[in-house]
Amino acid sequence: MTADASSTRRPVTLSDVARLAGVSQSTASRVINGSAKRVDNRSRTLVLDAARELGYTPNLAAQAVARGASRTIALITSSVADAYFAAMTAAIMRAAEEVGLRVSLAVSDRRLDRELELVRELRGQQPRAIILAGTGYLDAPADRALETELARYQETGGRVVLISRSDMPFETVDFDNYDGAHRLAVELAGRGYRTPLVLGSAAPLRSMQERVDGFIAGFASAGVDIPAERVHHPEFSWQGAHSLLHGFDRDELAAADLVFAISDDVALGALASLRERGIAVPQELGVAGFDDITTLRDVVPKLTTVHVPLDEVAREAVHRATASPNELRRNVIPTRPMLRESTPQR
Repeated sequence: MTADASSTRRPVTLSDVARLAGVSQSTASRVINGSAKRVDNRSRTLVLDAARELGYTPNLAAQAVARGASRTIALITSSVADAYFAAMTAAIMRAAEEVGLRVSLAVSDRRLDRELELVRELRGQQPRAIILAGTGYLDAPADRALETELARYQETGGRVVLISRSDMPFETVDFDNYDGAHRLAVELAGRGYRTPLVLGSAAPLRSMQERVDGFIAGFASAGVDIPAERVHHPEFSWQGAHSLLHGFDRDELAAADLVFAISDDVALGALASLRERGIAVPQELGVAGFDDITTLRDVVPKLTTVHVPLDEVAREAVHRATASPNELRRNVIPTRPMLRESTPQR
């Protein structure tokens, strides 16, 4: 059998499968959907071969939603290794449980190919919705393929919700990275800080760059320019920040009065490195992060950061995943700076 070339230009339907197999649509439906009515072996083989050749995915999501039987939301998250994504995952699970839903979890490890692979697998399963939690990349050619897969899933009755990414045209729940970093910078400039080091991300992550840009703009609005040589891009992790600061000489650190990291995890790596080098925080150098993860309650000194209301983000994401379809919306949840002991008045 040879697939009709037009089938590659639009989502493959059950009608396409039936036409290629040379059977009625009702016969194809019985084979694909597992009907109790018997279908002869020859017809069954023709239908399955046609479905495989066309890349047809059964409309399980739409069937399950129509029956009211789908009680699962699929969550694809970038990681569960760091505290932020672990907290996000827990918040989404709590929010889903509040409305009687379960969450199945998959981890992409920030790999675009893995994210695409997971969505393709989920299209053939039965989640009521797919939630993607994690930031998109500034320049990600593979996103177009991901967008196509998600659109096909949504066309079969599923819902798609993005968290903290705005690079695809689906329901989005975001938090204000730029404004939170901007407001933090203004507050810190008001406390007398003038020579911050900025720790961004070596990976070109969209939301992380928004935090860097907002922080630099916040200091600029207070009349303080941050030169490019004081903006660094270590590996986006505790270890990345730790290694970077270990590579600075004492004079370079002595010229700074603050380290701003784009996440609390990165800030904690910086804090550990400074302590190991005998640099007192906050007496010699202030440190600030972003996210306000719950593990900060055990950090000494208490870390200045930007609070992201994860419970509110999670509830809104689950609501958008289960609400009746409406016009496309991007909900932006405000963030706010939390000034603590790690950045005293200078």
